[in-house]
Amino acid sequence: MKLGIEVLLESHLPELEGKRVGLLMNPTSRVNGVHMVDTLLNSGVNVTALFAAEHGFRGQAGAGEIIEDGIDHETGLPVFSLYGSSKKPTAKMLEYVDVILFDLPDMGVRFYTYNATMGLVMEAVGENDKELWILDRPNPLGGEYVAGWILQEEYKSFVGFYPVPIIYGMTMGELAQMAVGEDWLELEQTPNYRIIKAAGWQRDMLWPETGLEWIPPSPNLPTFEHAFAYSGTVIFEGTNLSEGRGTENPFLMIGSPDLNFSASELDSIQEKYAVRIDSVAFEPRSIPGKALSPKWEGELCYGFRLSFPEGYSETDPLKLGIVLLEFAGNHTNNFEIKPFVNNLFGIDLKTAIENNEKLPPWEEEVAFFKEKRADYLLY
Repeated sequence: MKLGIEVLLESHLPELEGKRVGLLMNPTSRVNGVHMVDTLLNSGVNVTALFAAEHGFRGQAGAGEIIEDGIDHETGLPVFSLYGSSKKPTAKMLEYVDVILFDLPDMGVRFYTYNATMGLVMEAVGENDKELWILDRPNPLGGEYVAGWILQEEYKSFVGFYPVPIIYGMTMGELAQMAVGEDWLELEQTPNYRIIKAAGWQRDMLWPETGLEWIPPSPNLPTFEHAFAYSGTVIFEGTNLSEGRGTENPFLMIGSPDLNFSASELDSIQEKYAVRIDSVAFEPRSIPGKALSPKWEGELCYGFRLSFPEGYSETDPLKLGIVLLEFAGNHTNNFEIKPFVNNLFGIDLKTAIENNEKLPPWEEEVAFFKEKRADYLLY
């Protein structure tokens, strides 16, 4: 099992000779414990600029924190922010490079912003006659699990950039091909891009089955278990309940001072979704670089903690998140759901939840999408 960055080092370094190389990476871009920027510099590659998506090049910023342009203290290279005043590389930024090596980990969910960053970079390299090399990685949720509603155009945003299901079962490279092939990007001409495939990945593999080390892709996803739950419990970001930010277990713990239930009420959910749910009390606190001023900071919250002692194969995390949202809403005094949930999940979920409506099925949308994506799969 090899990541695209490893295949690059083994087979493609000579092709970078004579090029000014920019890196769009984060702390996961490591081979044998060494960050790619150091490996490439030590290999004689002419790295001339670094680009920072959400959380920063070195992963030092929490979710939503603005990234500023600056200098990388370890290498002295300029760092250009793609999560500040501009989320798309400008012509001035691209004057420093001939090619950008893109190695950002996707979580396989539409609302994780790195896939939107990739699309904007593809537009920028097309507009400025640059190259983009996408160093592909396995999808942590596997390539077969596809679920959720296709994004409705009115809810398009940086956390919903493509008309795909919430969980789409594709790698970044595959998604890039589909974005170009289906005209999802604003392109005057096809961008000059290539995909360095990962080796040894099969579509039925979730991350634990790859044998690869989990390096936190962002500060609040310290383990795969957190990321697995996040694909469903992220919806609590759009409510007045805590999604566990400001604790050691974001997205695995949900609660508020006003959430009241008895543990036995969760038994049917545990059985149906192959998840363990324990009652907990927790107090969110500010954690620099992870959670600044989290919801209910300094207040005791009551809620539940998720774990998956039987593994992940029998659990549908998206449906689990929606069921828990409905449960928490019915057991919380002064429950509030915010418009942001519509951006996250791509439909008018707010109105449906508030009116206690039956949520529309997504099976036909998923089947339509899986048929369309078939032409773009690489593995």
